[in-house]
Amino acid sequence: MKRLEGRIALVTGASRGIGYFTSLALAREGAHVIALARTVGGLEELDDAIVEAGGSATLVPLDITDYDALDRLGASIDERWGKLDIFIANAGILGGLSPIGHYEPKTFENVIAANLTANWRLIRSLDPLLKASDAGRALLVSSGAARTFKPFWGAYSISKAGLEALGGTWAAESASTNLKVNMVSPGPTRTGMRAQAMPGEKPETLPHPSEVAETFLKLVLPENTVNGGLYGHTSRGWL
Repeated sequence: MKRLEGRIALVTGASRGIGYFTSLALAREGAHVIALARTVGGLEELDDAIVEAGGSATLVPLDITDYDALDRLGASIDERWGKLDIFIANAGILGGLSPIGHYEPKTFENVIAANLTANWRLIRSLDPLLKASDAGRALLVSSGAARTFKPFWGAYSISKAGLEALGGTWAAESASTNLKVNMVSPGPTRTGMRAQAMPGEKPETLPHPSEVAETFLKLVLPENTVNGGLYGHTSRGWL
């Protein structure tokens, strides 16, 4: 029997990279995937791959900063399924690299909106649905930049540090429930965002997103009962 048969999973940033391959991995294990992303073409390609793998998906083409739409999404999930078993908060933007005082205000605000505020809005919308599951699992995708404070990564670093505080608080508040909340820092991965940040890097030297997706899958299985964990990737493997 597939490990996620009959379970409902929401993945943001699902049209490419880690979100795409995580969605596919969940679907292969029997989960019905609610795939959220801005890019309609990428979502349609994902849907084709999921159907070919014998799975099913619901496509949600919207911008993660359309907060009213996120509220409606929670209401729609409640109406159709009455619960949510898995939430993977993967969507995020880099916003460019710049000295901290040189960011255009709109750029800085957009990074905080997409990487932090949108996830708070999703928690606000989805928390009751995840707690209605017999084994709700939430995974917030962070970054080593949340803790290393590298020059010129300020907006992204600040947004991810805030995301880790958000996830840790949510985990503490959920400790006595069936919901387990964890965070994961996948490390350098062969994605478009990584290429944007490090244009001179050879992508073939980095792990493929499908490799990361397999670890994400393990972290949201019902049998993983860790709460408030921060998982990271090093040269020696996953912590």
